[in-house]
Order: sequence, then structure tokens, then C-alpha cells
Amino acid sequence: MSAAKWLSAAANLKGVTLEADDIAEAAAFLESDESKLQGKVALITGGASGIGEATAKLFTKYGAKVIIADIQDDSGQAGPLCKELGSSSVTISYAHCDVTKEFDVKNAVDFAVSQHGKLDIMFNNAGIVPSLLYSSIFDSEKNHFEKAFDVNVYGAFLGAKHAARAMVPAKSGSIIFTASAVAVIGVETPPAYNCSKHAVVGLTNHLCMELGKDGIRVNCISPFMVQTPMLDRMIGSAVDKKQAAEWLSAAANLKGVTLEADDIAEAAAFLGSDESKYVSGLNLVVDGGYSKVNPLLTTVMKGSLAS
Repeated sequence: MSAAKWLSAAANLKGVTLEADDIAEAAAFLESDESKLQGKVALITGGASGIGEATAKLFTKYGAKVIIADIQDDSGQAGPLCKELGSSSVTISYAHCDVTKEFDVKNAVDFAVSQHGKLDIMFNNAGIVPSLLYSSIFDSEKNHFEKAFDVNVYGAFLGAKHAARAMVPAKSGSIIFTASAVAVIGVETPPAYNCSKHAVVGLTNHLCMELGKDGIRVNCISPFMVQTPMLDRMIGSAVDKKQAAEWLSAAANLKGVTLEADDIAEAAAFLGSDESKYVSGLNLVVDGGYSKVNPLLTTVMKGSLAS
């Protein structure tokens, strides 16, 4: 048996061969032109705000046709996002979708396929934190776990399930999840949230194996905290946005630069593009080294509140 046949037989991801050019493409990705997602069709859950909104904007900039799936109808359907990106459904459209309801998720995927004939990228980004950021085990209740797992895990699973159904006939596709740096390191954030994000990483690993034979890549992104509407809700009314930004800066390992939603969108664009055609099973940690040094973000917060 030739070396090429050995490599093909041993590979998890079928229907594609890793070549030296692919490594060069990955290295040059951030310097490439703005057509890296040209012709791609992407469905983004939680796409009406935060990381999802930033990703929707970036994907359309890079040439993708985007479907925003969210429960925030005012923001997603008639809000500034769709107006900014154009009223034509050829570029961007909206589907009401509660990711905890299989009927909604299936309909969102079916809508994408009916509009554009295919689905190339599924970004399972919708998520919640069921309690305040600095909640402890003693503050945690059963309903916190139910809410976190219903949206963050079951919702992500449903997105992957129905996206895969649409992708299998094409023998290609990219499924992406939003996990978190808390799934890489122990952090004093709500136990229910931490557990749910660990589960997302586990789901990524499993689906990478199960869907590889169909040419479908499955990856996740684990960001450090990004100042988004969800983070504002996590922190609560006791802290304003300026103080929250100061906390994030103090707790961050990498100084002189601030992680923004656009940075996570760029990571998603890479994982959705052909430049990452042999990347599957990756937890892409975008945290400036935070998970390597454990600076205890919530210790900074608690000290500030106590002073």
C-alpha cells in the first residue's frame, strides 16, 4: 500500500486530503482577501447580538450568505443589523429560533436550505449564563443547571443534528460551537455554566469522530470573556460597563490588547472557511493565554465589590 493510501485510510475526516498548501493557507488566512467565504451559506444561532452579531457582519463581509437565528426578533429581523447589511434576503435573512425547541431549529435549517439550496456553516453560538457571574456552588439551584444545559448543550446538539442532516448529502460542511475558556481551566464562574461549556467541548470531540466519515468538520471556540450584552447581564446592575472593562483588563494575561467580539468572529470565519479544510476536533482557545496562568478573574471582581 502506498503512503498516500495509508494516510487516507488512517484519517478520521474522509473525502479530503491534507496537503502542504493547506498549512500555508492557514498561515496566510488573516492576510487573505475578503472573499474567503464567498458562496458559503451560514446559519448563526444567537446571531442578533454579541459574538453572533459580529460574526454575521464579518461573514457577509467575507462573501457568505447568512441566516440569523435568534429569539430577539426586534434586533434580528427589523433591527439595525439587517438594515445595516442590506434588506435583500440574498445577503442576510432572519429566522425566529428558540434553540431549545427542535421544531424551531429544524425550521431554521430548512429555511436556510430552501433559500440558498445548501448549508455550509452552522455556528451554534446561542448561550446563556443562568445566574450572576460570581455565583458559587452554594448559590446554585437545579433550575440553573436545567437552563444552562437546555440552551448551551441541548440547543447546540439540536443545531448540529439538523445541520448534519443537511450537510451529509454534500459530504462537506463545518459545524462550530461557542464553548468558553472556563471549559479549559477551573474558574470561579457559575458551576452550571462551567459544566455546560465542558459538555460543549465533549460534544465537539464526539461529533468530530461521528461526522468525519461524512466529510463534516466539527470544532469549537473557547473565548476569554468578551464585553457583550450577555456579559453585562452576568455581571448585574451593581457594575457599569467601564468598571467591567477594567476588570477584564486587570484579569487578562495578555496585556496591551482587548479581546472583542470581532476577534471571535474571525476565529469562526477561519473554521468555516476552506483554509481549515483539515481542521476538525479542535477547541480553538482565544484567551490570550488566560487558561495557562489562572489569574482568577472573579477574585479581582470580588475584591472590587468588597472595597
